[in-house]
Amino acid sequence: MRQPRILVVDSAGPAGLPYARLVARLQPMGLRVEHSIEAARAALAADAWDLGIVTARAAAGTNAEALLRTIHEADPDLPVIVIDDAPAIATARACLQAGAGDYLDAARAEAELEDALARILSASRRRDAEEVLRRAVERPYSFEGFLGASPAMQQVYSLIERVAASSVDVLVTGETGTGKELVARALHQRSRRAAAPFVPVDCGAIPDALMEAELFGHERGAFTGADARRMGLIEFADGGTLFLDEIGELPPALQAKLLRVLQERRVRRVGARQETAVDVRVIAATSRNLDEMVERGEFRRDLFYRVNVVRIDLPPLRARGDDVGLLAEFFANRAAQEMGKPVSGLSMDAYQVLRGYHWPGNVRELQNAVRRAVAMTRSATAGVEDLPDDIVAAAGRAAGDGAETGFFAQRAAHMAKFERQFLADLLTRHQGDVTAAAREAKLPRGTLYRLMKSHALDGAAFRR
Repeated sequence: MRQPRILVVDSAGPAGLPYARLVARLQPMGLRVEHSIEAARAALAADAWDLGIVTARAAAGTNAEALLRTIHEADPDLPVIVIDDAPAIATARACLQAGAGDYLDAARAEAELEDALARILSASRRRDAEEVLRRAVERPYSFEGFLGASPAMQQVYSLIERVAASSVDVLVTGETGTGKELVARALHQRSRRAAAPFVPVDCGAIPDALMEAELFGHERGAFTGADARRMGLIEFADGGTLFLDEIGELPPALQAKLLRVLQERRVRRVGARQETAVDVRVIAATSRNLDEMVERGEFRRDLFYRVNVVRIDLPPLRARGDDVGLLAEFFANRAAQEMGKPVSGLSMDAYQVLRGYHWPGNVRELQNAVRRAVAMTRSATAGVEDLPDDIVAAAGRAAGDGAETGFFAQRAAHMAKFERQFLADLLTRHQGDVTAAAREAKLPRGTLYRLMKSHALDGAAFRR
């Protein structure tokens, strides 16, 4: 790792600094001393620095907070340590609020500065490493909000690129949590309609009684409560993209009206006599099997053909191979940054658990599981114990089929051994008295009896 570059701003020469010996030791690291705010500003403009050290006397007639603001205007991300010849609590508070990483008394600067440098540079390096990781993760494998390098996702990216520029209607299918709205937004952003509205409509969330007025709009007095004329969502999307999420939830009557809009590109508000021309691209999405719904008569065949001009099938997370690890790493680093925790990622055991789980909630469920792990961990890396219990248990059952010597089998054996030893020690302390042992363990007696039975332990064997 390269040596950090440190910019010192002090009105005295290097020999006059109260921490001159420390400066001499730091000189080979790329340290540079400037003696005025103007010179410091020029240095910040000319080069990249890892840390700033400023003294209150360098403010030359102003105060330390003003000097901090001057430096942060030139480089907002530069961590700064303030050293004051006349330290005061009020000044310290003001400097820290203005963004200083630390505030030191000049009399003790030489003794304390090295620790402060190590702490701040360590945090700075961690942020740099996280940024490098974020870019390394995002650049090769990202596409319009998606993250994934699997062949299945590469095929999705290719379809989006080929279809986006046209105005054909698209049907996006996939399980809940696979990112169907991301596909719709990617198609919109890469189309000639990108500057016009993108209007999402959740067909499963709007009551049937309100859906017609929401989609088509209404005239004043069209029904009770219609106190004013209102534009519908289809009209609002004019020139842009209408995203109909969960289109399979539309009631049959509205399916027929939507079909007419798609065929004629004209819409009639509820209570109106005239139709209004609209220019919209429709992207529909569903987590249901529309082919089967058509065969059962639950979804109009002609509407199905109309929206299914181009079809994009999103793969479930369990079919995306190593994308699970890639996504987990990205979510872990993003969660750590958002929470302000020094968590560098997940342990290898945790990654193995995640890869062994079937992810019925797909990417959304993975993101929530990783965020939970980062929030729960007390270590630099989140482990298996920080993941949701149901995910660990389900992954363990899946891995147990034909994987007796794998991680989950070993973990189960280790936990069973630990549990048995705990029970034996507990019963020994209480000479086989199950009631007293249950009281200490804060367990119901029945629960303790069941645990003893599962480990073939008898309280009588512990009586003296």
